[in-house]
Amino acid sequence: MGGRPRESDHPGIGRKLVRVSQNVYADHAATTNVRPEVVEAVAAQLSVVGNASSLHSAGRAARRVVEEAREQIAEAMGAAPSEVVFTSGGTESNNLAVKGSFWQATESDPQRTTLIIGTTEHHALLDPVEFLVDRGADVVWLEVDREAVPSPDGLRALLEQHAESTALVSAMWVNNEVGAIAPVPELAAVAREFGVRFHTDAVQAVGHVPVDFASSGVDMLSLSGHKFGAPQGVGALLARRDVKLMPLTHGGGQERQLRSGTLDVANVRGLAVALTAAVAELDVEAKRLAGLRDRLVEGALSLDLGIAVSGPYAPGDTDGRLAGNVHLRVPDCDGDSLLYLLDAAGIECSTGSACQAGVPQPSHVLLAMGFTEAEARGALRLTFGHTSTDADVDAILASLPAAVDRARRAHHSGRVR
Repeated sequence: MGGRPRESDHPGIGRKLVRVSQNVYADHAATTNVRPEVVEAVAAQLSVVGNASSLHSAGRAARRVVEEAREQIAEAMGAAPSEVVFTSGGTESNNLAVKGSFWQATESDPQRTTLIIGTTEHHALLDPVEFLVDRGADVVWLEVDREAVPSPDGLRALLEQHAESTALVSAMWVNNEVGAIAPVPELAAVAREFGVRFHTDAVQAVGHVPVDFASSGVDMLSLSGHKFGAPQGVGALLARRDVKLMPLTHGGGQERQLRSGTLDVANVRGLAVALTAAVAELDVEAKRLAGLRDRLVEGALSLDLGIAVSGPYAPGDTDGRLAGNVHLRVPDCDGDSLLYLLDAAGIECSTGSACQAGVPQPSHVLLAMGFTEAEARGALRLTFGHTSTDADVDAILASLPAAVDRARRAHHSGRVR
């Protein structure tokens, strides 16, 4: 029968969604705000003509901007300038690392047809792997624990069986959904023991946790500017000088002949400015964001809604979990319904990877962590960045109870009322 919802002492029951006065953006893991100094630098560069491959004065001036940016990025990342290969972002970097490594390896040694890949990787890496598997590659999965963390011992066990046939090992530095930080230097050290190339998707790590390319021991590292305050559409693959890759594109031979195409000088400059700023404030910002994260987590757990945290979590911890990442599992609830209800209240967040948003299936990350499909369906990811404030946390906590109540009723009735 219809009628008014039954009243309860639960703060969400019987209440309408109340829209916040100003939208709260809590999806910084998908993309974050471009930094003001980056906007200024990019705008200034856009007003200057010049192709960095041209030999005249304007071209040489553009080349200087690119090479100065390359040196800035190298310094911030603990890399040599020659190891910085500019790309359009994380997806292209991952494709170049995976496909380029595989094709180069199999050309040199036809038996190297195996890829060892983490089970919780982003689809920007999983899909290139699937592309290669459809064309004859073999994949061996590096499993994770209940907190989405792969172990060096687990990798060693796989390499003891497959080292001779392995073209590449790839494991992400920070999981994009649950914020778990992997022991990448230890994993890379194991791969090096067996003489196998190691790549890490560090898109969620760079600018947010300490990353030193040289000391990490990895052979290749993917980064994307729009995760730390640069414009969308620019990133880099860091590749050691002795790493040979089969290029994906052919043309002018730019970027060590690995990535042909006219360089986006303005965005390359913006990438360098953003990364320099992010690394300079990393320690202070991590502490601030961890404070926001902990307030949200503790507040959500205290709502008596049965909410649980996914991934490693301890208050104040920035070593095991990304400072700005909150990943909640809400039982008896569909994540998409919860997302739309929160969006209606002015809270902009995610159920996981933006690239998979809207796809009605449980997160492969949570499934790989050992959760059931039912547990994985009620996932909610809220992530903070350099523009986030305490007021954002207050607004989220105020909106959550009513949204959860309505999402649960929708889950049981089959539609959002």
